[in-house]
Amino acid sequence: MKILILGGYGVFGGRLAELLSDIPEVEMLICGRNAAKAQAFCDSFQGVAKTTALALDRNDIAPVLADQRPDMVVDASGPFQDYGDDPYRVVKACIAAKINYLDFADAADFVFGIEQFDQPAKDAGVFVLSGVSSFPVLTAAVLREFSKDMTIKKVTGGIAPSPYAGIGLNVMRAVVGYAGGPVRLLRNGKMIEAKGLTESMRYTVSPPGRLPLANLRFSLVEVPDLRVLPAEHPDMTDIWMGAGPVPESLHRVLNLLAKMRATFRLPALTPFAKLFYRVLNLMKFGDHRGGMFVKATGHKNGQPFAMSWHLLAEGDDGPYIPSMAIESIVRKHLTGNTPALGARVATNALTLADYDQLFEGRTIFTGFRSSDDKDGSIYQQVLGQGFDGLPERLRVLHSPNSVQKWQGLARVQRGKGLLAKGMAALMGFPAEADKTPVTVTLTPSEAGELWQRDFAGKRFSSFQKPGTGRNQHLMLERFGAVTFALALVSKDNRLYLVPRRWTFLGIPMPKFLLPSGETFEEEHGGKFCFNVVIKAPIIGLIVAYQGSLTQV
Repeated sequence: MKILILGGYGVFGGRLAELLSDIPEVEMLICGRNAAKAQAFCDSFQGVAKTTALALDRNDIAPVLADQRPDMVVDASGPFQDYGDDPYRVVKACIAAKINYLDFADAADFVFGIEQFDQPAKDAGVFVLSGVSSFPVLTAAVLREFSKDMTIKKVTGGIAPSPYAGIGLNVMRAVVGYAGGPVRLLRNGKMIEAKGLTESMRYTVSPPGRLPLANLRFSLVEVPDLRVLPAEHPDMTDIWMGAGPVPESLHRVLNLLAKMRATFRLPALTPFAKLFYRVLNLMKFGDHRGGMFVKATGHKNGQPFAMSWHLLAEGDDGPYIPSMAIESIVRKHLTGNTPALGARVATNALTLADYDQLFEGRTIFTGFRSSDDKDGSIYQQVLGQGFDGLPERLRVLHSPNSVQKWQGLARVQRGKGLLAKGMAALMGFPAEADKTPVTVTLTPSEAGELWQRDFAGKRFSSFQKPGTGRNQHLMLERFGAVTFALALVSKDNRLYLVPRRWTFLGIPMPKFLLPSGETFEEEHGGKFCFNVVIKAPIIGLIVAYQGSLTQV
């Protein structure tokens, strides 16, 4: 298969080429206006697939198609919002040459209009798929999965790229182009015009049992989903899609400029694209993690119901997700599983099972949450479907329907410095001991769970409850005036409690002073086992205690 990739040395085109690099039957024409960049990409390319550099302006593609006769054209260039008076020039050239066509288009109008070429594409014996990327292919696959269990009324979604993912200049041109400009979406059952990047919300991407992303700010973006997904779900009344780029300071500057444009009817912010492109790609700090979420509310069996799907991508795997849809279509095509002829939006090109297969072996994790999770204990609410994978003793302890008492033995270590001793005394932690009896009493209530610990007469307690707002999908544990927001992470048959945020008297405290330490629970020999380590910057170890418990 010979594939001509417009923008082949760019962000999305280059990653697609890498994803296809292991297929010896594939030859890729790496195309773009800059011959030197195309050649440099081919020179550094690693893999068994063949690559050839080719200088090509998309406006003059017809002669190249006649000369090269590729089996498929992939348009990964853009910005699709700025394709001028003849935006479908490449599409028409491919149909005329009887060549299959795919694109990464993120412009709602461009993708929405592709179906006008349905009959010409069928007559030519080719398929033409537009919007073959996370928005809207992955989003659509998630909603189809939701619709098996519920009637979808309102949809909210967002994508949060890693700060290290890198963003192409054309993508930035598209973003600043619609910032403050009209974005058509469905709201209260009617198509309206909102303003790009002027509306924001916060959300925590948190696949059950995984370390969640930070609570991020998402702002309205123009994506094909807003126009094409309502038609697939007739009961849908609202849809909103956002992006959560970091750092948030730069994100807020974009919000401010968008609101200024919308308020004062200023021209598009496109002249600022290069500036934002340079600044964003310079400000690479923080965790190399990204994510995505899709949330739907509606009805199930006549009752209000909500579901959400979460994706978390660690390290360098996340940036490849937008290119995986085309990768999958190419691989299927090579095995004879070819898309149906005709031109259409690619929303039905892949299923969620197809994506699960693409994610396999990578540090990409997904999971569902639903409003049914709120019917369980605190840990069931925070962990969602991840709770069922915990060892039995952990599930029993964390499912208190009434007062529970557990007893056992523990080893206690205390920090040696004056600050450590003072902090341990202030919190009421037990004295150092090699083996001391311990009793833990759990008292559930509508507000949460009271945990009372007794180490040979030395008592201290805490109160636990599910987090809300910026602490969404975290567990809050309050020790007197101090409250910790903890992530519940299930890994290697252990449940880790990872501090994420903390407050003193309700006042947020600096993250660099956040106490840490490896704290986890596990099961051994039918017993509930615990390992708690509390350290603080500058102070060092405050207290550590390990032991096991059995239910009384």
